[in-house]
Amino acid sequence: MPDEIDTLLSRESATLSRDREIDRILHCFQLDSYSILDLLPGCTTSDIRAQYRRKSLLIHPDKTTNPNAPDAFNRLKRAEAELTDDAKRALLDEAFTDARKLVLKDRGWTTSHPEITSEEFIAAWRQRTKHVLVDSELRRRKLAKVAMREEGREREKQESEIEERKRKREQQQKWEETRDERINNWRSYTKSTQKRKKAKVSVLG
Repeated sequence: MPDEIDTLLSRESATLSRDREIDRILHCFQLDSYSILDLLPGCTTSDIRAQYRRKSLLIHPDKTTNPNAPDAFNRLKRAEAELTDDAKRALLDEAFTDARKLVLKDRGWTTSHPEITSEEFIAAWRQRTKHVLVDSELRRRKLAKVAMREEGREREKQESEIEERKRKREQQQKWEETRDERINNWRSYTKSTQKRKKAKVSVLG
């Protein structure tokens, strides 16, 4: 009987741990992959992969009946993929660096301040990073819209030039097609003019 109780308690504890981790991931800012994996800049690629393995085993949809597990697991996968991509990680690191400088500046601290590793400072650092990432994303979207408008204008210009060339080709083709008709009309006009002149000379003579 005690063994059954211990087993039941162990299962309940595991379920609670899974549910807490799923809830934690779903409440993380999606652009902050470090927070999703519960890491900070400066960790190694090995740290990232090991942390991903631990957490993926904990919250994998096959391991729990929590309906939010698939969403949390997908976010975890995306975070691991971003942090193992050198270019994407560099951009995120830059945002964290900027945010850290801003928090230090706001507090008038230097990098040697004794509370710089405190949970309170790290929480403030993550929060400021969120703002930096949001601003960066808004700028990116704005630039993307500008680029799309420029592409649209360039496409319209190209389409207009194509249409103009097509119109000129059609005009040239029509001109060529009516060439014989114009020549015949000119010949007829010339002949009728000459006849009128001869008739006029006869009357005067």
